[in-house]
Amino acid sequence: MYDELTRQDLQKMQEEIDHRVQVLRPKLIEDVQTARAFGDLSENFEYKCAKQEKNRNDARIRYLQRMIKTAKVIEDRSAADTVGLYDSVEILMENTGKKRTIRLVTTLRQNALEGLISKESPVGQAVMGRRAGDRVHVEMDNGRGYWIQILSIEKGQDDGSVPIGSF
Repeated sequence: MYDELTRQDLQKMQEEIDHRVQVLRPKLIEDVQTARAFGDLSENFEYKCAKQEKNRNDARIRYLQRMIKTAKVIEDRSAADTVGLYDSVEILMENTGKKRTIRLVTTLRQNALEGLISKESPVGQAVMGRRAGDRVHVEMDNGRGYWIQILSIEKGQDDGSVPIGSF
């Protein structure tokens, strides 16, 4: 399965890789060498921590490189009156009666606590391509679901302000 990402996503990932390779990696290698000089490696906590941090950085670089390599580049082609990528959507949760504003983003940038909802999530799939005033059913894994109503749509674009997520 390919991750659907925008050109901006790919650019942000490449910038992070460059930073991690050119700035962080040399510093972390130096930290490992400094900690190694402290003596006996079997009881050297600083060495173990420095080594773990270096390995974490290397793992993140490999993850981002793999994401770039396997990504499918997408663009938002939604009409002016339908929900598309990076649009802010005000929805009414019919089961609770609460209103909420969400913004549809790629999976790489999702953060549900900040209202950034992946276009591949159940809510994202339900509202994508719909219009203000539409009532849609959100399907959940267990065959159950709930209804939401799209109250308004504010067209948006990828201005680079939404950071990519980390693991």
